Amino acid sequence: MYFAQLLHTLLGLAALGLAFGAIPAYAQADDCKHRGELDMLYCDENKDLVADTPKDSKRWKNPSTLVFTYTPVEDAAVYETAFKPFLEYLGKCTAKRVVYFPVQSNAAEIEAMRAGRLHVGGFSTGPTGFAVNLAGAVPFAVKGNEKEWQGYNLITIVKKDSPFQKMADLKGRRVAHTSPSSNSGHLAPQVLFPPLGLAPDKDYKVLFSGGHGQSVKGVESGDYDAAPVASDVFTRMGVRGEIKLDDFRIIYRSATFPTSSFAYAHDLHPDLVKTLTKCFYDFRFPAEMQKSFGGADRFFPITYQKDWEVVRKIAEGTGTPFNRAAYEKEAAREEAARKKALEAKSKK
Repeated sequence: MYFAQLLHTLLGLAALGLAFGAIPAYAQADDCKHRGELDMLYCDENKDLVADTPKDSKRWKNPSTLVFTYTPVEDAAVYETAFKPFLEYLGKCTAKRVVYFPVQSNAAEIEAMRAGRLHVGGFSTGPTGFAVNLAGAVPFAVKGNEKEWQGYNLITIVKKDSPFQKMADLKGRRVAHTSPSSNSGHLAPQVLFPPLGLAPDKDYKVLFSGGHGQSVKGVESGDYDAAPVASDVFTRMGVRGEIKLDDFRIIYRSATFPTSSFAYAHDLHPDLVKTLTKCFYDFRFPAEMQKSFGGADRFFPITYQKDWEVVRKIAEGTGTPFNRAAYEKEAAREEAARKKALEAKSKK
């Protein structure tokens, strides 16, 4: 979902290598006793799996303008509008100017935080792991209610009038995955589908659509016979009137995964982090935001170490751990899928 944009942003694989290789001197010389899966830019001496606040207070950032974004969709303005009430509140709560920075892919979002251009944002479930390890993101909340955080399911959708009734019926069919990095759109299906009689890349050739919305619209138009997608995205598309939910049938639904995380950059000033997180936790969604986000009415506290454990296990089980090697390995594949999707779209 995000590898392609990172390649585009950094002018190809060669530039990507230079970007990740250009580690500042302070990072290379840093006396870090433990990093785990974190990139060389970061340290995790308390072993909570996220980047520690820099030891040198001179590296702490307390910007006058906070830059916020949310996991990208085909129309970036959708979430900019949805989060407007919260961002107005956040500006007053932190006494800072707050701007929404629209991104076209998860790659752009991750690169922006790594480069210091993004201070806080919402990351999709799967890409959260890469944001933590490669961009120093520190997840602290998800959408939820008074009792629990909001989750989503991996669902497999088909057209309502299709003949497909169970997963095994999709053997040899056109099944769209979203992108190599996506938890529900690609990684989880590799673990959860085989026991149901359908093994990706064995019983069908994986076709990458580029995103959950694209997969849903592709099934609607008949470009794909089926698609594994995130249930919350599917439902929101129906609520917004982009699709008619009754035109589809769900033939599989997984257990619940955590929804997108909200994370701040690891090098924000500790006082700012304290204020920022309190502002998030104290905010209550107005009616229009609750409608946009499936009834969630607040930001619910979480930790990456505990609440993302199931996501990490799926990533590791599919040979896609959230490290730089896996990130770069999938980059070329993602770029090829993006170009193919654009070519197909242009021919319509």
